[in-house]
Amino acid sequence: MTLDWRTLLLQTVNVVILIWLLKKFFWQPVAGMIEQRRGAVLTQLNLAKAKQDAATAALAGIEQTRAGFAQERAAVLAAAQEEAGQLREAVLKNAAEAATALEVAAQARIAAAQQAGAAAWRAQAGQLALEIAAQLAARLDGAAVRSAFLDGLVKEIEALPPALRPAPEGGTLELCSATALSPEEQEACRQRLAAALADVSALSFTTDPALIAGLELHGANLLVRNSWRADLDRIQARLGHE
Repeated sequence: MTLDWRTLLLQTVNVVILIWLLKKFFWQPVAGMIEQRRGAVLTQLNLAKAKQDAATAALAGIEQTRAGFAQERAAVLAAAQEEAGQLREAVLKNAAEAATALEVAAQARIAAAQQAGAAAWRAQAGQLALEIAAQLAARLDGAAVRSAFLDGLVKEIEALPPALRPAPEGGTLELCSATALSPEEQEACRQRLAAALADVSALSFTTDPALIAGLELHGANLLVRNSWRADLDRIQARLGHE
């Protein structure tokens, strides 16, 4: 077997030309296309990464906003609960004050009613006592009753301190009775009063049915009462203080 160098040379030249042609018209365009495609892919990847970063940032913002909403909701609920508690306390306080005021007003009305009832009862009791005293006085012997009241009047005058007794010529004296005294009774009164007083020369006699029964001695600075009217007045006064 002989080696044909010419043929080997031609084939070598053909291979070199083929390689150059492939490099010139195939590998370089393909490499450019591949590089262009690679650049496009990198651009898309960068865009996708940027969008992912933006989405992540937006998600973080949303989470932060949600956390702020939760905090604000908790703060609003806490403020509402505090306001509701304060309002409840204010309502309870106002209700307690209103109840206390109603109780005080009710007690005042009850006390006023009791006082009015007591006053009405005292007035009725006093009126009834007056009627009873008037009926008793009508049934008793007038002269005997006046004599008994005269004894009591003289004793009250004698019990007065000397400074309170009217001085001689100290002015007029007036002896008041429920009914008119007879001349004999007037003279008896003068004699009895003369023993207790220094001067009865100016003694005069008057009548007042309101006394019911009894006698009263009136002077410029003197008042001695010994009558049923005076007794009833003292009883009503004591009832009024109870």
